[in-house]
Amino acid sequence: MPETTPHTILVVEDDSIVRMLIVDVLEELEYRVLEAADGEQAMAHINDSDAPIDLMMTDQGLPDTSGSELAKTARAKRPDLPILFASGYAENIDIPPGMHSIGKPFSIDQLRDKVKGILAQG
Repeated sequence: MPETTPHTILVVEDDSIVRMLIVDVLEELEYRVLEAADGEQAMAHINDSDAPIDLMMTDQGLPDTSGSELAKTARAKRPDLPILFASGYAENIDIPPGMHSIGKPFSIDQLRDKVKGILAQG
């Protein structure tokens, strides 16, 4: 049976502890994870055409931009990129069509189910 390449998820989160926890969970679920602490670092990954990215998970409140602005810029480069917003104020953010949200705090099971559901659509 051929080995499948794991999905790659770009995690954009300015809180290093929260980012580390999310990355640990996703790696435990056998995803390949790229990390960014802000929009500038995220766009470096997005602009790297050799880097496959199957999902971008971003915080809404980043130090240099909003998650919504980052998503808009990322989608300009990668129009089909699924976006998952993670926010403690998920009910207060306007989620553009074709994008998803998960409220903080979330459980490992909620994160797993949300990510699997999004990737299954793609």
